Amino acid sequence: MSATATEASAPTQTYDALVIGAGMSGLYQLIRLRELGLNARVLEAGTGVGGTWYWNRYPGCRFDSESYSYGFSFDKDLLQEWSWSEHFAPQPETERYLNRVADKYDLRRDIRFRARVTFAHWDEASLTWTVGTEDGNRYRTRFLITAIGALSAPTMPTFPGIEDFKGQSFHTGLWPKEPVDFTGKRVAVIGTGASGVQTIQEVAKTAAQLTVFQRTPNWCAPLHNGKITPEEMAAIRARYDEIFARCNETFSCFLHTPDPRGTFEVTEEERNAFLEKLYGERGFGIWVGNFKDMLTNRQANRVISDFVANKIRQRVKDPKVAELLIPKNHGFGTRRVPLETRYYEVYNQPNVLLVDSKATPIERITPTGIRTSDAEYAFDIIIYATGFDALRGAFDRIDFRGKDGVTLKELWKDGATSLVGMLQDGFPNMFMLLGPHTALGNIPRSIEFNVDWVTALLRHMQAHGLKRAEATPEAVETWMEHVMEVAQGLLSMEVDSWMTGVNINVAGRQVRRVARYTGSAPTYRGWANGIAERGYEGVALR
Repeated sequence: MSATATEASAPTQTYDALVIGAGMSGLYQLIRLRELGLNARVLEAGTGVGGTWYWNRYPGCRFDSESYSYGFSFDKDLLQEWSWSEHFAPQPETERYLNRVADKYDLRRDIRFRARVTFAHWDEASLTWTVGTEDGNRYRTRFLITAIGALSAPTMPTFPGIEDFKGQSFHTGLWPKEPVDFTGKRVAVIGTGASGVQTIQEVAKTAAQLTVFQRTPNWCAPLHNGKITPEEMAAIRARYDEIFARCNETFSCFLHTPDPRGTFEVTEEERNAFLEKLYGERGFGIWVGNFKDMLTNRQANRVISDFVANKIRQRVKDPKVAELLIPKNHGFGTRRVPLETRYYEVYNQPNVLLVDSKATPIERITPTGIRTSDAEYAFDIIIYATGFDALRGAFDRIDFRGKDGVTLKELWKDGATSLVGMLQDGFPNMFMLLGPHTALGNIPRSIEFNVDWVTALLRHMQAHGLKRAEATPEAVETWMEHVMEVAQGLLSMEVDSWMTGVNINVAGRQVRRVARYTGSAPTYRGWANGIAERGYEGVALR
């Protein structure tokens, strides 16, 4: 009998808590569940830990949050033991870091790998969830915790003929573990979002010919990465308390936060000097540390957009190519800003061609390459940097059914809802660590807060003999009113992007919605902590 058949006939396994996903959220949640004395198991689709940093192995993949602001803050010893090699660490280093965490806490003994969850159904009579995986195994649990990530459901474009291509093809979010050699190859990259930008920079170094198919250009800013010397690392270790305190007080948990001045409260000379300073500094400062009105005032946004557009014109030699790379349908910062290292200079290379696939759309993938409305191109490798079904896509790919058999996908068909991104009415004892309308930004800072909040709720339930927790519809409605309120006036809400729930590659994702929490992280934490401090007001406990 095959292993799969044996597993399919295995009896249902019972746990106090099941966690879906062994990325940063799942690893930290497992540590906290053990502290509660709960019998817990993590179900992970991959063969190793790391989540985002396991699946995304594409060339050039790395942090765009400073490394020392990204790692876990809860383990003081690990902070002193671990050395980051660069200000923005590459993917292999981050994967090693998360494996170090798994080793230190012996987490793998409670993780089942190659266990992709396909369904999770609530049973009111027994107050348990039944969870099934692709291999036919079944699990029963009192508490279900989703650690499935906000950007973890890769999407392919809808071009006909994708399966016909005879060469190699990869999605950046499903990159193989084996190295891919581009030397002497004809390579296509479809997409110029964050992963596309990082990939293009690297592939251009060795490919015989790189053709970039760009539908919507993005505003990019320099990363200014660099090595961290042993002396710098020692200084960083001495400042960890200060670094994480800073992250906890800023708008998006980055080391950067909006400048208190308005764009037009300073002279033109001061304004230009400030923008030059931000453009020359590391990281997201030019996006999240700019003038306070940059993302709400149309005239202020035009100033920064013109500034960055002129930088692109200076860096790209061919004026026609430069204009193609300058966004015309959205202002700087109103979509996610990719950070780059000599990305624009790539287009000065003789082996790189930029194709405007909005003017000449891709019609189909052929056995030998790509056909657009005006040309046919031959390739050895096609890379799909076409992103993810963000925020709710990973939820839609699992058949979640709550009370009365209601599916989460059906409940969210007109837009996701939640209570502080962690609970949903109609889905008792299900906790979402990065659910819709969680404060995002520097993700690990959100992860640690949300895991600790869920853990505190479980501890409260233990202490009071409570078996069932569910957000009330009234609390969800109140929270969603707040989510809508803080989104008012943001220029980003006028733009199609994953941040507004729009994805041209996913059916039903063409309508712009408030898809994320756009208020500050401190405000978000205040809401969530207020719920706990008022005895979990808005959470029906029994």
